[in-house]
Amino acid sequence: MEIKMPSLQLEDLRDKLSAHLRPWNRSFQFWIRAADIYAGYKVFQFRVNLVKDVKKTEAMWESQHELAAEKIYSMCSELGGFFLKAAQIIGKPDLAPAAWVRRLVTLCDRAPATPFDTVQIVLEKEFGQTVAEMFERFDIEPLGSASIAQVHRARLRGTKSDVAVKVQHPGVQDLMMTDIRNLQAFALYLQKMDIDFDLFSVTKEMERQIGFEFDFLRESQAMEKIRSFLSVNNKKAPVLVPRVMRDMVTRRALVMEFVDGIPILNLGDEMAKRGINPGGKMAAVAKQNILRSLTLAYGQMILKSGFFHADPHPGNILICKGSEVALLDYGQVKDLPENLRLGYANLILAIADSDLLRVSQSYRKLGIITLSSCKDEQREMLKLAQTMFDTKLPPGVTMLQPFSEESSIKKIAVQTFPEELFSVLRTVHLLRGLSAGLGINYSCAEQWRPIAEEALYAAGRLKDEDLERKVQKRGFFERIFRRG
Repeated sequence: MEIKMPSLQLEDLRDKLSAHLRPWNRSFQFWIRAADIYAGYKVFQFRVNLVKDVKKTEAMWESQHELAAEKIYSMCSELGGFFLKAAQIIGKPDLAPAAWVRRLVTLCDRAPATPFDTVQIVLEKEFGQTVAEMFERFDIEPLGSASIAQVHRARLRGTKSDVAVKVQHPGVQDLMMTDIRNLQAFALYLQKMDIDFDLFSVTKEMERQIGFEFDFLRESQAMEKIRSFLSVNNKKAPVLVPRVMRDMVTRRALVMEFVDGIPILNLGDEMAKRGINPGGKMAAVAKQNILRSLTLAYGQMILKSGFFHADPHPGNILICKGSEVALLDYGQVKDLPENLRLGYANLILAIADSDLLRVSQSYRKLGIITLSSCKDEQREMLKLAQTMFDTKLPPGVTMLQPFSEESSIKKIAVQTFPEELFSVLRTVHLLRGLSAGLGINYSCAEQWRPIAEEALYAAGRLKDEDLERKVQKRGFFERIFRRG
């Protein structure tokens, strides 16, 4: 006797089976692709070592990077989720070959959008009202869709100003955690075989930070805390932080002030449309003001507060009227323990002053354990500190080269790296990428020096006479701080 199941039951069973198998299929796809990319480079390294002509080897490397870039792009764009975030991190001129950067930079905030009917279900479940009851107008097409959520423009009933509605993609958390654990296993392998750096601790911190991004209640609290801090510590806050709409936030949905601005990646095109030469003096002043605002905000957040926005990639930065900068998306924030906050302030002074001994001491105090394999250990430690924690690379260095025998990362093996410092490291590297994109080469360590001194002085780590001697080297941040 044949038993027929109702079609709805069969469809539900298929959906459950598909959801159960999806992480396994995703893991399989990652490992097949990662192994292919890695093996390609290992085979290539063997081949290129047989070639003695320098120009020919350079051309071979460029060809190999282009081949790998296509494969990495395909993996990130097709798998989406966490791999879009990975593309944001590695797709920068100082971190990756030019061929990778050219390909990966186009992946910023290009995650597939969740259909509107699903968005509507999520919002009505979270707020207990229909979309029509809550909003006078709601744009069906999202303003943007990222790896965790998408944002729609809308207008609340009874108001005259627009709001931004952030809605989480259903089911994305489990898939992203699967991605990160696969990456952790791959990081352990690379750490043992090729790269003398504590990559596993970095990926553990990534797991912790990204886990926080799924709680919009936590994000709303972070927004208010940072908004208040920057307002209290300045006559005018260096960056604009959107206000959260009261009683309009849950774990999966967040309604906030709508900020009208231009994505920083589109700044050059917008200037050209308005008849401003993107390479002219007026544009240069505007770019310097933008970078100054961002650097001041981050210097104060990291060194004075320890609580900071940890995701300043281009998709989270808008340029408003008068070169005012808006900083969006507070899913990734970090609260540094005081010992790391002050330890980093000490390292900033060491980098700014090129103090070789102080750099080594700062590394030890921060819990960064290194193993030297070179003669001039202290000078290489300074180069490593500049490469890792400053926006200005050491002389002669244009990008990180972990496989090169001449790289500081190769000469000074980083055996232990505190997980909590990864957010600082990533933030500095994103600021470096922004400065490169704006065509401005500057040292955040030099600009943050007076803020670091203030932080150490307030904690009793810097004496009056030391402070008086140091503040003779005045920069624009010190003048801003004194006026504030």
